[in-house]
Amino acid sequence: MDQVETPVTGAAPTVTNGSADPSVGELVSRATQQMSQLVREEMRLAQAEMAQKGKRFGIGGGLFGGAGLLAFIGLEALAATAVAALTLTLSVWASALIVAGVLLALAGVLALVGKKEVSRATPPAPEQAIAGVKADVAAIKEKTKR
Repeated sequence: MDQVETPVTGAAPTVTNGSADPSVGELVSRATQQMSQLVREEMRLAQAEMAQKGKRFGIGGGLFGGAGLLAFIGLEALAATAVAALTLTLSVWASALIVAGVLLALAGVLALVGKKEVSRATPPAPEQAIAGVKADVAAIKEKTKR
């Protein structure tokens, strides 16, 4: 039976079975323990990193929202300016009708382009990644048959 001696210097215990090398079982046990500890530490690091990125994403999203609101107000001011400029040559109702028609036509064009982009993005599954995993599974199955 092996006896474990703890040196006075505070170093790790040594096995006195005639050799200073640890057994394979001990090495496997240590590797498993260290791997488990490493995975836990990496998960904590990833969690902290994602929390920090989440906060920044929230702040950035709020700032983009504010910028969008200000841009919308600016566009309204430009539309009012266009109506006022057209009233120099046309009546107020005709000027407002022309500006509204142009804005609605632009909105229609943007809606069509947006619909086209959304249809190109569906289905929302990562098709290339799924195809890659299926190919990997097929390759593994083929190798295990041999």
